Amino acid sequence: MNHIHATDANAEGPTRGQSMVMERRKRARLLIADDHILLAEACKNLLEPEFEVVAIVGDGRALLQVAAELKPDVVIVDIAMPQLNGLDAGEQVKRLLPSVRLVFLTMSLESEVAAEAFRRGASGYVVKTSAAEELILAIRRVLKGESYLSPMITEDTVNFLLRSGQVYDAEKRISARQREVLQLLAEGKSMKEIANILNLKPGTVAFHKYSIMERLGLRTNAELLQYAIKRHIIPS
Repeated sequence: MNHIHATDANAEGPTRGQSMVMERRKRARLLIADDHILLAEACKNLLEPEFEVVAIVGDGRALLQVAAELKPDVVIVDIAMPQLNGLDAGEQVKRLLPSVRLVFLTMSLESEVAAEAFRRGASGYVVKTSAAEELILAIRRVLKGESYLSPMITEDTVNFLLRSGQVYDAEKRISARQREVLQLLAEGKSMKEIANILNLKPGTVAFHKYSIMERLGLRTNAELLQYAIKRHIIPS
């Protein structure tokens, strides 16, 4: 952070306008990623008295682009998002911006999902049905370098799953790119549409599809869809 040095003109202290600017700079910068716009706007209204909400995005790919441009301090991200789910998008954002704090805000009460979120780089995990104040508390905690887990989820179970190293083991058989293809297929996108979104050739998309199905033991598109729902790659 750049230091602000006083000049002769303001040697007696900052003006009211300068104080307001300095105060704004101190506020943590938040990026909200959720495809439910009304909920995202409600979160913004809740958080803005204390934090600066720099943007709201509605899908995982937009999250990657906007996070790279704005470099927020905290990303609040839903797990079930179109085009690229929150787990994969959050993991990519964390690789791009290692200092960013990820707070997952989700409907899922499953300990396995919470453990996977922390494995992907989360600092916080908040359930959407919690009290609104819990999200603020989680953000305060993660900004201090602490972690936060909603009390609605058993902490001991999450810690056990993290220690066991067996969380979402099946997905280790496919690459990050293949997970992206899997999600877009499960969302009903055509080979051509997926190729355009991922900047690939249609033949490459087809190769990924059949590799995914072979490695995961899936035989039909229906089984592929069921797998994507089960693994929270797309919402049920």
